[in-house]
Amino acid sequence: MRRFLALSLLLAGCAVGPNFERPKAPTARWDARDPTGVQRFDRDAEVTGDWWRMFQSPALDAVVARAVERSASLEAARATLRRSQYAMRAGYGAFFPQVDAQAGGGYQQMSPLRFGQNQPATDFSLYTLQGSVTYLIDIWGGQRRQVESLRAQVDAERWTLAGARVVLCGNVADALIASAGYRAQVDALRAVADLEREQLRITEAQATGGTVPYGNVLAIRAQLAATEAQIPALAQKADQADDLVAMLAGEAPGVWSPPSIALGDFTLPADVPLSLPSKLVRQRADVLVAEALLHSANAQIGVATAAMLPNLTLGATAGANNTSLGDLFAPNALFGSIGPGITAPVFHGGTLWYQRKAAVAARDAAFATYRQTVLAAFEQVADTLRALEHDGEAVRAEKDALDAASDSLRLVQTNYRAGVANYLQVIVANEQWAQAKIGWVQAVTQRLQDTVALYVALGGGWWNVRSL
Repeated sequence: MRRFLALSLLLAGCAVGPNFERPKAPTARWDARDPTGVQRFDRDAEVTGDWWRMFQSPALDAVVARAVERSASLEAARATLRRSQYAMRAGYGAFFPQVDAQAGGGYQQMSPLRFGQNQPATDFSLYTLQGSVTYLIDIWGGQRRQVESLRAQVDAERWTLAGARVVLCGNVADALIASAGYRAQVDALRAVADLEREQLRITEAQATGGTVPYGNVLAIRAQLAATEAQIPALAQKADQADDLVAMLAGEAPGVWSPPSIALGDFTLPADVPLSLPSKLVRQRADVLVAEALLHSANAQIGVATAAMLPNLTLGATAGANNTSLGDLFAPNALFGSIGPGITAPVFHGGTLWYQRKAAVAARDAAFATYRQTVLAAFEQVADTLRALEHDGEAVRAEKDALDAASDSLRLVQTNYRAGVANYLQVIVANEQWAQAKIGWVQAVTQRLQDTVALYVALGGGWWNVRSL
């Protein structure tokens, strides 16, 4: 018996199935130049866990903190993580002896004819109390592979939570910037409408004096109406962005509204980090999730392999039964057994074989998903870097256009008051200034949003957060 146990423990040191090896980081590089303007890429900088503070907006900081504390999506992710942790701890129970107790009593009737005895049937009460201990010796490591798979699933849920936090903070910052951008466009259109009202007043006075035809008044009124008609749609988009922020912050729209933040309240970060591709695959939460799921699928191959091999179980049973409850523990009522047992699959119609092949295919699929996730992460970073490069150029070009339109508008307004310029020149100047102003606002907004997107694409700095 001792030799048998020693051999069993020796065999239990191995585990069938392939050992997991972390995939190597793919070869890649960022072909990025510093954006035009005030920004530059700092390849030595670390993404901080509170990267949104780089925009120097206390209101943004407060809303993000509220969202992290109250978000329903983060609450769900935390609960899912706890569930996976409990499932892993439950899996560890297979490494301990399984102890069970059973008690029962009942009335029975026995027919001696079943045993070839021509005697009257007898009836009696039987009381039983027994306990059993079983211990599965994990010879092939199937249980260890199962726990390994569960542990990898815990890692996957942990990275899922980290990714959800990063996405939440990014969405809050993006929505607040969008809201500010829409309201800045509304302000620009209202400024144009104010100019057009003043021009309408002047034109009406000129028409009354007979210096200009009344058609000029109608033309400027039509232009004023067209300008004012654009405002409601932009205001609606701003309100929708605020409703999105409320939802992300775990509040119902209408019950709570985010603070109103002007576009000028955001400061564009001058130095933005740029992680190496080799570091990106170790800090992007979605890549780590895919890696953990690959690890879990790899371990399942060992689980399926072990199911094809014999299982060794040590068991012991002890108890007592008697027809009298008072004599349950009498010497002649005691029984027990102890010894090993071996269960070997002989024929299952190919079930176990194909279950293992299915586990191998699942591992291959998980590896392909991991590769695709890495490539998608690289694409997202590359696209964001390109966007920031062009954003700098767009902001500069829109600013030049706005300056030129502003100078032209001032000149036309002066000439119009003096009666030198006609109403068509006024309408054209107003339209050019409005388009230039809105174009500049959109460019500034887009550059802020693309900067947020870069922080998110680089992983969001979740590894620098004390608690998720």
